[in-house]
Amino acid sequence: MTRPPRRWDPLRPLDLFTSVVSTAAVLPVSTGAAAAYRTALLTVRPLVIGRRITVRLATSDLALTVAEFDSRWDAGIFAVGHIGTVNITAHKVKWAGTVLNSISAKLNNLHIRPSVPPMLAAAPVELTVEVPSDSLDELIQAAEPRISTEIGEDGVARIRLSRFRSGVVEVDPQLHGNTLWLKPRSLTLGSARVPVPGLAPAYPVRLPELPYGMTLTSVEVGPGVVRVGATLPEWRFDLPRAVLDEVINQLSVVGRPLDVIWPG
Repeated sequence: MTRPPRRWDPLRPLDLFTSVVSTAAVLPVSTGAAAAYRTALLTVRPLVIGRRITVRLATSDLALTVAEFDSRWDAGIFAVGHIGTVNITAHKVKWAGTVLNSISAKLNNLHIRPSVPPMLAAAPVELTVEVPSDSLDELIQAAEPRISTEIGEDGVARIRLSRFRSGVVEVDPQLHGNTLWLKPRSLTLGSARVPVPGLAPAYPVRLPELPYGMTLTSVEVGPGVVRVGATLPEWRFDLPRAVLDEVINQLSVVGRPLDVIWPG
């Protein structure tokens, strides 16, 4: 039995999203365009929560599951292309072979810039990344092969130096600029735990240069994880119509992972 084609319904989320995106693509950067993008973001929210998304970038794939997508619209600036603040949280993140527990992003002053296609921009962007112990060890060894790290369920960071095959040093991580300083607080040899004098020097780990002017702002150790805070001065990206059409088509299929190839 052949089902009749579904009629277009302007109240359906997918049809509403298609309509507002098409409107935003032709409107000038103004209050009307901002309203169209605002409606598009509100419509997309229930469609992406809980969805597994893979974005195929030119350098490496980014895979994540969207957990939160909230926004705070400021009526006072909702004009001349300004939209407001958007908060996004993703879990089970995999990027460039590294597994992360979660990434949270706060996009401040999200607005539209005149271009073809229209460009969304935010400044600044505040990031919080939760890195599990195993992934942290891989990242640290890539920067400094002479040490290995572990964060226990007690929330204590421990390192082992390659020249000391037996013995573990408990450390307090401290961030200064682009250098992670590991301040020793005790040394464990076998079953003996020896406190380290407070005047003992910290061990510096020079971190690699971060892209796009991103700067690290904080580091905090928790049970089995480390939480890193960072700030991006500005984040901007365009939304080609071909990408939007692909996203719309895939969102229309319930339960299907979203796979987006982003233009290089």
